[in-house]
Amino acid sequence: MKFVSTRNHNNPVSFTEAMFRGLAPDGGLYRPDSTPDLSGFFASLADDVPFNELAADLTSALLGPEISREIIENIIRDAFDFSPELREVSKGMYVLELFHGPSCAFKDFGASFLASSMNHLLSESSVKNSGSGKNGRAIIVTATSGDTGSAVARAFHGRNRIDVIILYPSGRVSPLQEKQLTTLGGNVTALEVDGSFDDCQRMAKAAFTDPALSNLPLSSANSINPGRLIPQSFYYVWAWTRMRSRAVKGNFAFIVPSGNFGNITAGLYAKSWGLPVNHYVAATNANDVVPEYLKTGLYTPRPSQATCSNAMDVGDPSNFERLDDLYENSVDIFRNHIEAFTVDDKTTLNTIARVE
Repeated sequence: MKFVSTRNHNNPVSFTEAMFRGLAPDGGLYRPDSTPDLSGFFASLADDVPFNELAADLTSALLGPEISREIIENIIRDAFDFSPELREVSKGMYVLELFHGPSCAFKDFGASFLASSMNHLLSESSVKNSGSGKNGRAIIVTATSGDTGSAVARAFHGRNRIDVIILYPSGRVSPLQEKQLTTLGGNVTALEVDGSFDDCQRMAKAAFTDPALSNLPLSSANSINPGRLIPQSFYYVWAWTRMRSRAVKGNFAFIVPSGNFGNITAGLYAKSWGLPVNHYVAATNANDVVPEYLKTGLYTPRPSQATCSNAMDVGDPSNFERLDDLYENSVDIFRNHIEAFTVDDKTTLNTIARVE
């Protein structure tokens, strides 16, 4: 599988190059340059396939032969000493628990895979001698509204080939998350920004297109990086293997809390590869630019609003560009694959209390 920019489909690059670049030179996001048909692969999976085995097999199906099976197995073994779990909360309704990783955030899955992949591939001579990971090193610049910073800090901490800079908005992450991303030290530096997550994200993106920084081996650990996004598809497939025998006539939907829209984008990529899931629903907080787009056909980013679900406080979700590209810049095609709803703080807190 090769990757191209959402803004220019004519210059495909390898997964390794896309991962170490993070953002395409033209400012676009890397996305797969083709849509593989993995429906046969999905159908062949056992209902009880272990998560690590599924992750290794799916990575091989997507990225082989660029990355050898041996390296893929090493990456997966290093990345995942945890697994998702599926819990029934009422008849026909299940919660996919993604908080069993080291930072208790769902982004542990993507961050751990990315950190492990970079670490293993930086030791390869082919990467050392290419533009990817100059001199066998990388510098991660990433923005966080909470979850990403915690997961990235834990995943990359102590990896001696990689330095990490995390930008986070002052007063807009939880006290626990701030401690998680500011107290590790070593190769992880956290910078508090007087602004919103969107400001942090703009600063991070600007670094990748700044000519003055072009000699540095910069990359990102946000979901703009395909190395963060691709592994998030793993748990959709894993959940499907557990759910397919329970669903009525095979019909079920994923309902996904959405801020920067990376999580649901990973699931929609899996659907495009042949995962037989009927429906995806994005649930946003007051930052409702995507629900508004699906209603009006107009995408109108705006400054983010602070809510109780701070990790989802994104007023201009980066992955909208990937979804818009996937669905041919057509709101009608977009609507055929995804619904989106906004939920206020009161409803969110009442639902949490009821489920607990």
